[in-house]
Amino acid sequence: MTNTSTGRIAGIDFGTVRVGIATADLEVGIASPYETYTRRSPALDAEYFRTLAKEERLLRFVVGLPVHLDGLESQKSSEARKFGQWLGELTGLPVEFFDERYTSLEAEHILSAANFTKKRRKARIDQLAAQIMLTAYLESGARGQETSQGLE
Repeated sequence: MTNTSTGRIAGIDFGTVRVGIATADLEVGIASPYETYTRRSPALDAEYFRTLAKEERLLRFVVGLPVHLDGLESQKSSEARKFGQWLGELTGLPVEFFDERYTSLEAEHILSAANFTKKRRKARIDQLAAQIMLTAYLESGARGQETSQGLE
């Protein structure tokens, strides 16, 4: 049995065109932006995420769920859940879901404050949103636990 408090996890900011990815080492507990993946085709997407899981030696994925201000799920939440299910079946890794409210807005503010051009912001916003969500996940105490403190 794998110790769930050591190893690496990946946070996913789901999008139909771009997927932001952040990773974290559970022992250290710090999330870092990893990459913004531009979706291509089901086969190429599957190859990318299988390779990511293997090369990064991931223990699990945390997929951000975009929910409304009142906490109810949106149409995008349903799409993110479907993606998470696909990701779990594809890689054989557990997938947890976590509230990602405000992460893209916060990422936009950070990148604007850093005086990034619009082009550079677009290239980085999704992975930064994934990092913000994964950091919140880790800070919630979900790190190393069997179930998340977020949305199941």
